[in-house]
Amino acid sequence: MGSNYDDNVSFTDYTLGQEQLERIEHILTEDLIKSGVHSALLIDMAGNIIAKCDNGNCEHDLYSLAALASANFAAVDTMAKIVGEEEFSLLFHKGESESIHFSKVNIEFLLITIFGKEVSLGLLRLKVAEAVEKINNVW
Repeated sequence: MGSNYDDNVSFTDYTLGQEQLERIEHILTEDLIKSGVHSALLIDMAGNIIAKCDNGNCEHDLYSLAALASANFAAVDTMAKIVGEEEFSLLFHKGESESIHFSKVNIEFLLITIFGKEVSLGLLRLKVAEAVEKINNVW
C-alpha cells in the first residue's frame, strides 16, 4: 500500500519568545495603528495569527481573514510564477469604506493591514515598509 505523503513538502519551524511577540505588537501599534490603520495582523503562510493589534473598533473575524489571506497570497504567488515573476510581494484590495493591504515580511510571514479612507495608500506603504524592516530585525 503506497503512501500519499509528498517528500517535497517542507514545513517551516519558528519559535518566538514572549519578549519578541511584545516587540512585534509594539511595532504594529506604534507604526501602523497610531498612523490610522484599523487593524494589523502578522500571520504565517498557513494562516495562523502570530500577532495582532487594532484600534479598539475592529469587529472583523480576524481568524477567518487570516486563513483566507494566506490562501489568497498563495494563489497570487502562483499567478506570479505563471506570468514569469518570482513573486508579487504585496497585494492591495480597495473597498468603499475599508481596504486591505498584504505585504510579505519574509518567506514565512505576511503583514495584513485593514485601513479606511483616512489613510492614503502611499503613507500606508511607507509605514508598512518601515514596520516590515523592524519586524525582521526582531529575529
